[in-house]
Amino acid sequence: MKYTNLPNTHVKVSEICLGTMTFGNQNTETEGHEQLDFAIDQGVNFIDTAELYPVPATAETSGRTSKIIGNWLQKRGNRDQFIIASKIAGTGDYTAHIRTNGFSKEGLHDAITKELKRLQTDYIDLYQLHWPERQTNTFGVRDYKHNPNDAWKDNFNEVLNSLQGFIKEGKIRQIGISNEKAWGAMRYLEESTKHGLPRMITIQNAYSLLNRVFEGDMGEVSMRENIGLLPYSPLAFGVLSGKYIKGTASENSRLKLFPRFARYSSEQSTKAAKRYLQLANDYGLNMAQMALAFIRQKPFVTSTIIGATNLTQLKMDIESVNIDLSEELLEKIDAIHAEIPNPAP
Repeated sequence: MKYTNLPNTHVKVSEICLGTMTFGNQNTETEGHEQLDFAIDQGVNFIDTAELYPVPATAETSGRTSKIIGNWLQKRGNRDQFIIASKIAGTGDYTAHIRTNGFSKEGLHDAITKELKRLQTDYIDLYQLHWPERQTNTFGVRDYKHNPNDAWKDNFNEVLNSLQGFIKEGKIRQIGISNEKAWGAMRYLEESTKHGLPRMITIQNAYSLLNRVFEGDMGEVSMRENIGLLPYSPLAFGVLSGKYIKGTASENSRLKLFPRFARYSSEQSTKAAKRYLQLANDYGLNMAQMALAFIRQKPFVTSTIIGATNLTQLKMDIESVNIDLSEELLEKIDAIHAEIPNPAP
C-alpha cells in the first residue's frame, strides 16, 4: 500500500479509502466485516461512512452502515490504527427522516453524538458535511441556476464555529466538505482565514473518467489552497469496470438492483465507457484498474474511495495502487475526454 497525509496534518492515510455505503443493504454485516478485514490486511487504514448510509437511504436503514463498522471496531480492538471519516447528512426531502435543522449547532450535535454511538468510538478522525444546504448544482446537475427564493442564509461562519466546539471537545479531529462547489469551498476557507476557525482539509466529490468536472475551478482551489480531493464513484457505479458493457454484471450489481441510479448510464456515458474499455484492452489493462490508476495520479487527489460488493472486486481495486499509467496512455485518455467531455457531471 502507498500512503500520504491528510492535507495540513500529520495524519497518515492509505491512498485507497474503503467506502462502505453498501454495508447493510447490498452487503450483510458479515460481508462488511470480511471486506474491512481484507482491506486492513492489504494496508488500507482509511474508512469512509456516513449517517445516511446505506444507500438508497431510508428511515429503516439509516445509520446501519456505521453500526456495522462500530461492531467491527469493537471486535478488532485497535481503534487508533484506523482513520474513520463520516458525514452529517445535508438537508432536503431525501433526509427529512434523519433531521430537518441542517448544519445548525443542534443538528451537528445530534449527528455527531449519534454517530459516535453507532461507531462505538469517542472520536471521528474526519467529519464532513455531506452536501451543501444551499441550492446549487450537485448530484448530476450540470449547470448552476440561481434561485432568488432559496431560503438558505449564509451560515459558513456559524457552521465553522460549531465544528470548532466539537473539535475542542475531542469528538471530531479534522473537518471536510463533500459535493461542494468552488464558491462554497472558498467561503469556508475565507471564514477560516479571517477568524482563525478550523480549516476544511478535504473535499469529497464525484470524480472519474466520466466526470472530470473537478478539474475546472475546483482543481485550482484544491491545488492553491491545499484541500485534498477524496474522489467517490471512481468507477461510476461499476460502469467503468466494463461489466455492464460486456453483459457480465451480476444480479446483485448496483445498477441492476437500483436502475434509477442513472447518473452514469446516459448514451454519451456508455459511448465514452466503450472507448475507455477498448483503450484498456489495447494496453493489456483491467478497465477498473486503469480508471482507478488515472485518478490516483492526479496531484489534487489525497485518497480514492472505492466500494465493492465482493472480495474479488475489492482485491482488484486495491491492487490498482501499484499501477502507474504512461504519459502516452494518459494522452489517449485525454483525447477521449476531449471528444466526449464529462458525459456524467
